[in-house]
Formats: sequence, structure tokens, C-alpha cells
Amino acid sequence: MYWISKTIHRLRRMNRRLLIFFAVLGPGVITMIADNDAGGISTYAVTGSKYGFNLLWVFIILIPMAYYVQEMTVRLGTVTKRGHAEAIFDGFGPFWGWFSIFDLAVVNWLTLITEYIGMTAAWGMFGIPPIITCVVVTLILMLVVMTGKYWTFERITLFFCVFNFVYVPAAIWAMHTPSAPGWKAVFDGFYRPHFPAGFTPELLFIIMANIGTTITPWQIFFQQSSVVDKGMDIRDVKYGKIDTFAGSFLTGVVAIFIIIATGAAFYYHNPPITVQDATQTAHALVPLLPAKEGHWAEILFAIGLFDAGFLGALCISLSTSWAVGEVFGWAHSLNKSVKDAPWFYVVYLLTLATAAAVVLIPGAPLITITMFVQVVAVTLLPAALLFLLLLLNDKPLMGPYVNTRFQNFANWGIVIFVVVMSTLYAISVLFPGFFA
Repeated sequence: MYWISKTIHRLRRMNRRLLIFFAVLGPGVITMIADNDAGGISTYAVTGSKYGFNLLWVFIILIPMAYYVQEMTVRLGTVTKRGHAEAIFDGFGPFWGWFSIFDLAVVNWLTLITEYIGMTAAWGMFGIPPIITCVVVTLILMLVVMTGKYWTFERITLFFCVFNFVYVPAAIWAMHTPSAPGWKAVFDGFYRPHFPAGFTPELLFIIMANIGTTITPWQIFFQQSSVVDKGMDIRDVKYGKIDTFAGSFLTGVVAIFIIIATGAAFYYHNPPITVQDATQTAHALVPLLPAKEGHWAEILFAIGLFDAGFLGALCISLSTSWAVGEVFGWAHSLNKSVKDAPWFYVVYLLTLATAAAVVLIPGAPLITITMFVQVVAVTLLPAALLFLLLLLNDKPLMGPYVNTRFQNFANWGIVIFVVVMSTLYAISVLFPGFFA
């Protein structure tokens, strides 16, 4: 009887913990999966077509990097009950506060353009004109956030996160193309990469783009504001960390499968095929696969590309609205209606509308914008990371949730790594022959 009683107690405790976890689940998974946005999908597609599986090892580094950075936002948000912009203003003063906001606004707006590029390209595969896509998507994005409840927004967004995994079957089909080298080559890409041309500026650019699409300033602002708007407190930190780790792992898995799909189909093809974006990838897969699988691969890439752009646009524009509302002292919560927080929704709409307008400019270099936005994001990332690290080491502010020695070691290592990569990229641009 004692054994049965103890087992029932453990099951009840486990059930309670699961209920708490599913209640907390959201900010971490949404932030990380939305990070596989339209620009990210195109970046991974180009990576696979240019280097095959030889850059898969990068994600062994990027997945823990993403987790350690975003985990800090969970602790900072639950302890301070303030969004990241407000925390910077309070901790470092107006000058650095405005600097961080300007930094965020520029990168967010540029990144938002790439989301609309991806969505218009995805709908364009089905013959829908860009202007219709931009108008309809913007209206849907407004409706998603106008429910007046954070909980509703979160559940809708988690539903869209599921579609990010359509690239898994596409990769499996691509591995069955005649030129695909087999799964052993995939595993070799994690620990034994091969670069016949050596360390070139182009290789450095691709690595930088992958870093820039995996860890971005908007994620820091979005997840912390999301934690605050959801009402999480210090009792939820443990489950918030699990949520963040799950999101980091899943976003890395999706990125890996996209690279596997494009690497198997294009890099190992004879002759190799180089693609410039996700749209071209979808079209190029069709003749390489059996008729039925090729057709479905194209559809899956289109669905995945639209979903990635939609999630990215939703989260990026919200991170801007939250940050601006925090700085100006406006009501800035998804739990408030348009009437109660008008400027919050005005900033959200203006951010979306202006980004969509750029995409509709005839002759705009959309592919170039998509790739360079990722690099711009990583060059501006060190400043955002420094603010975050300094706040997490403020003992009076964080109390027992201050960074541990190991967390500081890991996070300072990330900052140094990003700074070194940014510097190397700058050298490669200024002195093209340096790495020849």
C-alpha cells in the first residue's frame, strides 16, 4: 500500500509539473522557431547549395549559443517585470537606451522587409500578385494581435510554428535523389567538413549570415517582453528555461534539414546547382525528384517559406511595438484593446506597412537585401549582448538570479566569438585579398 501511495503521489506531482510547463510554454519556442524566418530559410538554402553538408558543424555551436543568450531574457523578464528596452533605460540611462532602440528599429525594419520578400515569393508560386499578398498578410497580422489577450495570440502563433517542420520530409525526399551522397556524408558534415577552396571571404560571409539568422537583437527584446506580457514570475524560471531550450533545439533541427535538402539536391548534383533563395530552391527541386515527390516538395517549400515569413513578421514587428511602448511610457500589452493601447498598435501597423511598401518597389534588389540583412544583424548583435550581460551581472537587480560563473564564461565566449567573426568579415570586405 505504501508503494502504491508513493507512486500515486509521484504521478500527481509529475502531472502538476507538466501542467505548469504547458502553461509556461510559449515565449521560448515561439521566439526560436520564428527565428527560422524567411531570410533564414533563404540563407540555409544558399548554404546547402554552396557548401553541401560541410557547414552543419556550425549548428553544434549555434544551438547552445541561442539557448544561453535567450535564457538570460527569461530570468531578466521574470525578476524585473520589465521589457528589455525599459531595463536598458533604467540601468544605463537615456543615451544608451535610445542607442539600443535605434539599433533595434533599424535591424527590425530591414529584417521585416525580408519577411515580406519571403511571403510574396511563396504566394507568387501559386500565381498571387505581390500587392495582394502584402495587403492580405498585413490585415491578417493585425487581426492576430487585436484579440485583446496575450493567451490567444500565443496559441495562434504556436499553431503556425508547427508548419516550420515541413522541411523535414523535403530533406528526406532530397536524400533519395540519384546524386545524393547518403546519410554518412551528413554526419561527416558535423565533424569532418571539407572546403577545397579553403577559408574564403564567401565562406566567411555564409557563416556570418548563419550566425545572424540564428541569434538576433529582436529575439532578446521579443522574448523578454513576451515573458512580461504573459505574466511569468520567478517561480516559472525553471520551466521558461526548458521552453527556451526546446525552441533552440527545434530551430536548429529545422535549419539542419533545410541544409540537408538543398545540399543533397544541388551541391552534390552533377553539375552542381547554386540557388539564390528559397523560391528558386522550390522550383529547382521539381525536376530532380520523381513527379509526385517533386510536386509536393515544391508545395512544402512554399508553405514553409510563407509560414516562416509570417511568424517572423509577427514577432519582429511586435518586438518593435513593445520596445517603443516601454520607452515612451505608452500602454504596450497584447492584453489591452486597440482603444486602451492605440499607439502600441499604430507602431505595429506602421512597421508592417512601410516594410511591405519596400517590397513592392519595382526593381528592388530583394535577394541582396535578404542575405545582407543577416550579416547586418550579426554585426550589431554584440551591443545588444553586452547590455544583456551587464544587466544579468547586476547583483542588486537580479539577486539570486544573477549570472553564475559558468553562465558568464559561456556568454562572454559568445560575445567574443561574434566580435571576432564580425571583425574577420569587415577585414574580408575592406581587404578582399587578405584570405586569398
